[in-house]
Amino acid sequence: MLGVSPPGQEMINLRGIRFLVIDDNRYMRNLLRGILSAFGTKDVREAGDGADAFKELRHYCPDIIISDNYMSPLDGIEFTRMLRTGRDSPAPKVPVIMVTGYTDLHNVIAARDAGVHEFLAKPVSAHALYGRIHNVLTKPRPFVKAAGYFGPCRRRRNTPRSMTHERRTMAPELLDPMPIGRFAGDDWHQ
Repeated sequence: MLGVSPPGQEMINLRGIRFLVIDDNRYMRNLLRGILSAFGTKDVREAGDGADAFKELRHYCPDIIISDNYMSPLDGIEFTRMLRTGRDSPAPKVPVIMVTGYTDLHNVIAARDAGVHEFLAKPVSAHALYGRIHNVLTKPRPFVKAAGYFGPCRRRRNTPRSMTHERRTMAPELLDPMPIGRFAGDDWHQ
């Protein structure tokens, strides 16, 4: 396995983790597949856009989705939004890592608000990708169901409650994150 663990963090065995890579660029899909293979991952599926990804999700249960942002006909933001809130979504809680060359604040906020777990700028390095995967696996965030949003809690830091109590008018419903590696049929919706 490629030794790219973040400083001070233990390497995680990714051999049993299933990935779905979504990108309209075949070269990028091959690059991501190669990096994941170097991590020891054996089960990686691919899709050329968000619409193809939904077809793949009908018969494949990934533990983590890695998606590009700008694709057609269904881009990464819309894919993630539909994944999280679609009535017939097969995997509303699967973690999504957004990989994109468009890293301006508008795109980062749009990805966060769609329910993306992690955001990664292109060009992708093995070290940076492993760091995002490591975060998804070792720091699961509870899912929040609030008006206009369903996805991982957008707060990453432990902010004192006194600083945040005025930001919300309604308390969101916190749900358990989806356990990695335990996806099977109807268990996805728990």
